[in-house]
Amino acid sequence: MGPSQDGADGIGQPVTAAVCGLFCSACTFFIGTHEDPERLDRLADALGLEVERLHCDGCRSDRRLFYCGNCHMFACAAERGYGFCSECPEYPCPELQTFVAERPHRADIPRDLARIAEIGGRAWLVEATIRHTCPECGTMNSAYDLSCRACGRDPSSPYVAEHRELILARMRSQ
Repeated sequence: MGPSQDGADGIGQPVTAAVCGLFCSACTFFIGTHEDPERLDRLADALGLEVERLHCDGCRSDRRLFYCGNCHMFACAAERGYGFCSECPEYPCPELQTFVAERPHRADIPRDLARIAEIGGRAWLVEATIRHTCPECGTMNSAYDLSCRACGRDPSSPYVAEHRELILARMRSQ
């Protein structure tokens, strides 16, 4: 299921709006693939993997991170014909609930899926971009970029400002 010319998948959803409600453009691997190859090199070294395995163009693209390439939620939504997990009558399933609870960059998934249902995937991408972008310089940052990776502003984005303590707790536990 590759992206169309307008960045949508085969069912018209934006490739960077994951079926689970994650915003792919703010993923450290996506940022590394598209804007910061040195980041991707550091991640490959840290994980002991070849950098090619870390390239990702978004959930609904043909080139996905190894972790996302085996996503059961993606397969489940595709099999059932849903664009997002929240369209399923079993939402929220135990797998999605566990997924959300595991990492701080997933904290807003329930709210984001509700917002997607309300305004649609494309309009939600605009809002998500604002939430993950540095208000000072306009650079997209991941949830784990506490300071902006371009200008150094702290916090790097409204998302980090809201979830800073949760992010720091996760970083300390690793």
